[in-house]
Amino acid sequence: MPAVLVHGVPDTHRVWDGLRQNLVRTDVEAWDLPGFGAERPSGFKATKEAYVDWLIAKLEGVGEPVDLVGHDWGCILTARVASLRPDLVRTWAGGNGPISSRYVWHPLAKTWQSSTDGDRYMAELKAESFANDLIAGFDVPQDSAHDMVRHVDAVMKESILDLYRSAVTVGVEWEPDLSKSTAPSLIFWGALDPACQVEFAYSMGERMRAHVVRVDSNHWPILQRPAEVASELERFWKNAVQNSDNSRA
Repeated sequence: MPAVLVHGVPDTHRVWDGLRQNLVRTDVEAWDLPGFGAERPSGFKATKEAYVDWLIAKLEGVGEPVDLVGHDWGCILTARVASLRPDLVRTWAGGNGPISSRYVWHPLAKTWQSSTDGDRYMAELKAESFANDLIAGFDVPQDSAHDMVRHVDAVMKESILDLYRSAVTVGVEWEPDLSKSTAPSLIFWGALDPACQVEFAYSMGERMRAHVVRVDSNHWPILQRPAEVASELERFWKNAVQNSDNSRA
């Protein structure tokens, strides 16, 4: 019964490397979403619905429920999967990816959602300045920021724009279904995140009946506090297994 880790924007599977090094369990897979360090299949429309469908198909191929974990857009997409297909999810954990009708998209997201401004932003994007923005605005460790932007190629840029343009009203659309998730759930949230405020951890937690852990970090707790998040995940998985065993006893 593996753990599956799903990244956000503008990341690849590499964003989980530090956390994975702090995990005891070894049955852990970190997947690349199409267009994010992985091939974007011909005809794949990188909308929020397309990514959810892709995740569902991949999880069906695993053959058993998994411990599903997501960060940023990975949190949003995996929470949707847990809501639509609880049979595929043994446990769910996620962070810093809000699903709320009250959430207001941050300025960069609004830029990407504009066909004119978003296209111009991506055409003029320089890796060095983008890395510096991540460091200054989100406290991303310097090495991680430069590694992150190194993988932002033309395919990822297009995928980011398509995804955000499909998600202008994602909170209104997806929030009501969060209560359909039945898996034991954990929310870990960088409490200093200026773009995805910690209040949304609690509103999601209430709907998903999830335990919420505030992490003393910015948007990327898995980069700033990988050992702490890994410890919370290990404790959560252990408790979920024990509770499941007790319920069968």
